[in-house]
Amino acid sequence: HVQLVESGGGSVQAGGSLTLSCVNYGNTYSSYCIAWFRQTPGKEREGVVGSDGGITYYADTVKGRFTISRDNAKNTVYLQMSSLKAEDTAMYYCATRRYCTTMAPDAFGNWGQGTQVTVS
Repeated sequence: HVQLVESGGGSVQAGGSLTLSCVNYGNTYSSYCIAWFRQTPGKEREGVVGSDGGITYYADTVKGRFTISRDNAKNTVYLQMSSLKAEDTAMYYCATRRYCTTMAPDAFGNWGQGTQVTVS
């Protein structure tokens, strides 16, 4: 049973930085796609970044500002966010699937509970 637990959200001023973490409990694969999505009330969930070790996807809105990294020994993925903008304010979720061949939210079967990021 896979359980994803995000942490690291908070409030930050515009231009600041935050690093989110996602621990993948119960993972049995040595490689898999893990992605970060974000969502604000009334809007669809947006794929921010995804990586399976081969393919890495960054949404245009975060390229050059966000970086995904992973510590496979800890089953943990990090999302380093810098030069944050007010429009980055959202609930951030991590999610997994076998390969990052798509960033469609419906294609991801495992989701964390989310961590809130607020940029003012």
